[in-house]
Amino acid sequence: MGLDMDLQSIQEVRDLIRNAKRAQEEFGTFDQNRIDGIVKAIAEACAANAERLAKMAVEETGFGIWQDKVLKNLLGSTITYEFIKDMKTVGVIHEDGAKGIMEVGVPMGVIAALIPSTNPTSTVMYKTLISLKAGNGIVISPHPGAKNCILETVKIIQEAAKKAGAPDGLIGAIHLTTMEATDALLKDSNIGVILATGGEAMVHAAYSSGNPAIGVGPGNGPSFIERTADVAEAVRRIFDSKTFDNGTICASEQSIVTERCIEAEVVEAVKRQGGYFMDAAQSEKVAKFILRDNGTMNPKIVGKSAQAIADMAGIQIPAGTRVLLSRQKEVSKRNPYTREKLCPLLAFFVEEGWQEACERSIQILQNEGVGHTMTIHSRDTDVIREFALKKPVSRLLVNTPGALGGVGGTTNLAPALTLGCGAVGGSATSDNITPMNLINIRRVACGVTELSDIRAKYNVPVPAQENYVKPPQEISSGGGLTAEDVEAITRAVLAKLKG
Repeated sequence: MGLDMDLQSIQEVRDLIRNAKRAQEEFGTFDQNRIDGIVKAIAEACAANAERLAKMAVEETGFGIWQDKVLKNLLGSTITYEFIKDMKTVGVIHEDGAKGIMEVGVPMGVIAALIPSTNPTSTVMYKTLISLKAGNGIVISPHPGAKNCILETVKIIQEAAKKAGAPDGLIGAIHLTTMEATDALLKDSNIGVILATGGEAMVHAAYSSGNPAIGVGPGNGPSFIERTADVAEAVRRIFDSKTFDNGTICASEQSIVTERCIEAEVVEAVKRQGGYFMDAAQSEKVAKFILRDNGTMNPKIVGKSAQAIADMAGIQIPAGTRVLLSRQKEVSKRNPYTREKLCPLLAFFVEEGWQEACERSIQILQNEGVGHTMTIHSRDTDVIREFALKKPVSRLLVNTPGALGGVGGTTNLAPALTLGCGAVGGSATSDNITPMNLINIRRVACGVTELSDIRAKYNVPVPAQENYVKPPQEISSGGGLTAEDVEAITRAVLAKLKG
């Protein structure tokens, strides 16, 4: 009688972790050059298969556009490698002789990597590269809806790593994908840290596992078009972002917020560039497909084109429509247009001035996506600064597409497919995650001062029992040395040596 699948999957996870831990202990002895050679080989193999894996991902998931997923795969491989290749991550990574400080990079061990279905192949590449660059092993938990393309990516990576000299078992992936397997992976005491990219429930499970975790929840970034912006350029960038891979990057814009004084100009630019404003009846029909009964995003709309969404909802839209927009006035959990929509759908808000737009943006973020990302299109540095000071986000992107800017494609942010949301978003960091987030730093510190010096500097009184050292001339010489004499001599000598 065989084991049930859930029990088999749990055993598979235990074996994967055991093998990864053993391999990582060997890998952890490699110097920086040896690790870098393996990382480079993996990046090159991923780039060589970028197109094939992109097509596999679209075919399996039905999400997005394969040409855009090629670029995502290059972001997860070549672009990430170029950014991290010169980082010092193992051994002595920093030394300051003048201050007596040395820093040593220490791997965290085995990384548990949860992979979403929206960016499956690219996220495997990216998480493997940053994990190995930091001297760690990795065990990957595929999303069941993208299992085949994820496992094929892992196979390519494993083969490249082995040829380059990586120990067997350093890179593992769950083949029996069950909830029990993922739960066992998250809670295993041999996991150094969890990289969780996925739905809110999955990220919460990672933080509740008892292991350190870096999680990314939903994005819901508004995009503010301010009166000084180049409106046509602002709309172009928003549409470039919202149509890139049909909006499956969580940093992509979810709403447009603009000012009353430029409303007509923004509306005209939207229509000219392929946006379509749905009327109330059409908006109502589409709204029914955005959320499921449990309040989460409907996977049927994820990564679908504007035309596919219109067909699904049974509404007529102009041929060539790129983005669907719905005018909104209320922000709430019940309003699907003010939630995350990983497809070419945008809410549209008009406010009296930038102060009201600022408050509306905060309201949208607090509804969902707090701590993540938003964009602003403006030439007014004072307004940009005010938004930077007040918005509860980890990335405020200026005059750039949100999707590509957030992941470091069109900005100088670190290339990353895991975007920290900071404490306000329930995350351990606000960084774009790099290998430096996956090492511990051991600090070696030499003594540079003494207790007596610190007391003197800050004028702190010396306790009475430490305040007296018997001078040598007071030591009796007539009847031999007493115990007190010996102690006094010792104290005097030590004091002189220290002085």
